[in-house]
Parts: sequence; structure tokens; C-alpha cells
Amino acid sequence: MAGETPFRKRRPWRRHSQQEQQDGTGGTGPAEGGHASAERSATPPGHSGGSDDERGRTASLEAAGSAPLPDRPAERDRQDGAEPTTGGRLHAVKRGVRRSRESAKALAAQLADRIIDTAPRVPVRDLATLRRQFPGLGPEELADKLVTGACRGTATVGAGIGAAAMMPVPPAMLAELATEVAGVAAIEMKLVAELHEVYGLRPPGNLGQRSSAYLTSWTEERGIDVTRPTTLNAALGGQMKRELRQQIMKRMARNLPNLIPFMIGAAVGATMNRRDTRKLADRVRSDLREHQVPWDRLPALPPLEQPAHPAELPKEIEGH
Repeated sequence: MAGETPFRKRRPWRRHSQQEQQDGTGGTGPAEGGHASAERSATPPGHSGGSDDERGRTASLEAAGSAPLPDRPAERDRQDGAEPTTGGRLHAVKRGVRRSRESAKALAAQLADRIIDTAPRVPVRDLATLRRQFPGLGPEELADKLVTGACRGTATVGAGIGAAAMMPVPPAMLAELATEVAGVAAIEMKLVAELHEVYGLRPPGNLGQRSSAYLTSWTEERGIDVTRPTTLNAALGGQMKRELRQQIMKRMARNLPNLIPFMIGAAVGATMNRRDTRKLADRVRSDLREHQVPWDRLPALPPLEQPAHPAELPKEIEGH
């Protein structure tokens, strides 16, 4: 017992034998890469031990880092032309809204040019003619007659456009809106011009200059102050066209319910046009009353020249 090696210094023969078997250099293991090399070659790559088998195959960061980044513009193009998924529908809606806005702006610009060309062709009755047609009426009673006739005319236009839109055809909707706005603008400009006559505030100048002043009054929904030259100068300026386009856009947006099918739009169009015309008349009359010239103090004015090719307007605006 005294000559034996202490147990702390004993050689771990089992661990040594396992290492020899793995190295193939001792014990009864295979020699010179016999079965061990075959087992190593049969082991799938990436599996080096029991812990690796539990974790599974490791991902390759090198392969992930070498993948090319997607091309953003090309990806957006593919999404725009992709199948009708949620993203594709959203892009289609955005494109449709953008194109509709651009079409509406282009139509407003064309309609502004059309209204400017129509303004000098609107027939306007002077004060002497109005007093002959409505004898025995004062300024306010005569103005009420004119407003009533204009409201009937615009209601007729709205009902006609609503009846034409009984069966909705999308390509024709913008054209129907443009026709309605142009017809209502002509009736209301005639009303504005004749209200200026009734209140003794005819703008100075020739037919073209007065038409520009009346068109500005319709655009701004205000009466023209003939005592202020700056107002007339602004009426003849280039800013009028920009304001006119904005007014046309607002009118087209308000008139969209007129296109409701099945004759509903006809009733809606008549009601809305009548209301808008009366509102415009109230604002213009409120401004004109502040500078009204009584009829007995009016100087002798020449008759208004009539256009060579007057625009066609509904008969209802004559007030009969």
C-alpha cells in the first residue's frame, strides 16, 4: 500500500484511451484514417458535435451580406403594375386621383377661356328697357324681379344637366359639369350687369371693358365700385383669370351632386343652382346699396350696345 502511486497522480486511462481512439494512434481504434475518416466524410458539413446538432445548421452571414439590394424605382414600378393586391390598389387609386385633379385643372383653364369669350356676348338690358318691361316698380322691386328670373334660369340649367346624367357615363361627366358652369355663369353675369343698371352704377367704358368688370364682379361675388378707379383697374388685370379658374373649380365641386343618376341629380341641381344664384345676388346687392344712385339723380346715359352674336339664354330670366 505504501509503494503504490497516490490516487491523485493516477493516470486517467479512460480519457487517454478515448483520445487515442479518436486520434487513431492507440488502442483498438482504426489505423491510418480507416473507419474514422469514413465517418468524418459521412458526417454532413456544419455538424461538428452534439451541441451543433441541437442548434441546427448555422446561417451564412457571408451569403446574406453579398445579396444585392433591391432597386427602389424598379420595385415601385413593379408594384404599380403588379397584381391587384392591397398595395397595387392603393397606388392605382392615387394615380386615378392625381389624373382626375390634373384633368379638372385643365378643364377649368379651358372653361375660363370660354367664359371670358362669352362675357361680351351676354345681352344686357339697360335701365330704360327694364323700366319699360316692368312699369311701376321701384329699384328694390325691380331687382327682386331680376333675381327671381335668374334663379329660375339657373334652376332650369341644373335640372337639365341632372336629367342628362340619368344614366351616368364617366367620360361625359366632366363635359356635363363644364356645360352647366358655363350656362349658369352666363345667366348670373347678366343678372350682375342688370343689377348695376338698376342701382345706377353702370361701369364706364366700352362693351369689352364693362364685360370684364361684370365678370370680375361675378368671380369675386361682389359689386363693382365705380367710384374707385383701382377697382376697375383690378377688373382689367391678369389676376382676374386666376381667380376665375378658382371660382370655376369651386362651382364644379359644388355641382358634383347634380350628376346623381335616376333623376335625383335633376332635383338636386335645380335646388343648388337656385340657392347659389340667390346668394350671389344678395352679396352683390348689399355692395351696390352702399353706393346707389337714385333714378331721379341719374344723368342721361346712352343705351347699351348689344353684341352682334348674343349668347342663348333661357327665357325664364326675362322675369315673365
